[in-house]
Amino acid sequence: MVPACSKAESSDSKFPKASLWSSLFASGYSVCETYSESPASEKKAVNSTNSRWVDAVRKVVTSGSMRSFQECVLGPSKTEISRSDGDVWLLGVCHKISLHESTGDVDTSNRFSAFEDDFFSKILITYRKGFNAIGDSNYTSDVNWGCMLRSGQMLVAQALLFHKLGRSWRKSVDKPQDKEYIDILQLFSDLEASAFSIHNLLQAGKDYGLSVGSWVGPYAMCHTLEVLARSQRERNDLGEQLLPMAIYVVSGDEDGERGGAPVICIEDASRRCFEFSQGLAAWTPLLLLVPLVLGLDKINPRYVPLLQSTFKFPQSLGILGGKPGASTYIIGVQNEKALYLDPHDVHPVVNIIGDNQETNTSSYHSNVIKLMPLNSIDPSLAIGFYCRDKDDFDDFCSRASKLVEESDGAPLFTVAQSRSLSIKVNSNDTIGTNGRFQEDDGLGLNLINEGTNEDDWQLL
Repeated sequence: MVPACSKAESSDSKFPKASLWSSLFASGYSVCETYSESPASEKKAVNSTNSRWVDAVRKVVTSGSMRSFQECVLGPSKTEISRSDGDVWLLGVCHKISLHESTGDVDTSNRFSAFEDDFFSKILITYRKGFNAIGDSNYTSDVNWGCMLRSGQMLVAQALLFHKLGRSWRKSVDKPQDKEYIDILQLFSDLEASAFSIHNLLQAGKDYGLSVGSWVGPYAMCHTLEVLARSQRERNDLGEQLLPMAIYVVSGDEDGERGGAPVICIEDASRRCFEFSQGLAAWTPLLLLVPLVLGLDKINPRYVPLLQSTFKFPQSLGILGGKPGASTYIIGVQNEKALYLDPHDVHPVVNIIGDNQETNTSSYHSNVIKLMPLNSIDPSLAIGFYCRDKDDFDDFCSRASKLVEESDGAPLFTVAQSRSLSIKVNSNDTIGTNGRFQEDDGLGLNLINEGTNEDDWQLL
């Protein structure tokens, strides 16, 4: 059982090494400004002992400048990306924009334009104001507290784009939009009727400490998405899967006692797919969410190269994370810089209803490329992956096992065939020469983390 975290528990946490749940839930995300929806928001207090940045937040809040605070936390927004700093990996696709690799028969301007089209086609979901009040509250905006919720919505929206339109899809500029694209945006409108609206996220996440006006961390966000997807399937009488994929949240040992990297269990993934299909299929599309804590006060530098490598996976859905106080959706890397979509801009509510393909969706996309140092992000984060089918999942597992080999005993996560197995097997016994899993191997791939320093890990 995963314990719900009360506000008191969150505020009293000091991120001790031995405390798992306090670290996960207290590492919430928010960007604050002098904006109030109700007296309840004025009563919110954060114990200064649980966050070193609280005093800085207060100083900026009293200045009344949200953008100033955002730049203090995330750094100044950049609108240009340097072509001299190397190529860009964007959710599994390499854009060779580096001037150092230019050749006479390749137009570097065209390559950079292709990168921009890819970046600007990613769905951006930001703070909104003017939607119907959430539940019994009088909150009609999520400004200053909803950035992790919006980041989670962006990751799921991107998974749906991959599933319905493919990785090569680009948003049209001069013609009506694809119906599938409009259908995806509808799921995230700020209405109770929309499956993955902020209203429904808050309802689904009550057991994980989610409430109107409160902060939330990536662990709670991942499990909230899992709960909401399941409840939407149960309520949908038409048989249509609003999220046409199983969700598997990988969060470490069930007993929560032993440190170490979370284990992606192949049997668990298979079980999620079987349950999702109601026993009709052995495998379905799968959304993998891996919440992690990669340090105490700041991310351990040894994990940075591994995080970079995950963006090279064709299954990459990026990272839910940012800096303390500001959640973002990280969708790419250029060397040690992270490219991200920023939910902190405020837009009037835009509820997409019906199948009007002429709807103005400009506020759902960013025309600014923003970067921040990857080693400056908060150690509490979550990585997402989308596997279209069993072959795609096998490819993911093969890449993950290679990443374990490169981790020098401190992997982000490992892969195992079964939870019941705890021995380390030789990867040559389980992966064929073509990098795929051998079906006749009863053990499958079972890697455990023997060299991890438990001081740097807190079990999820």
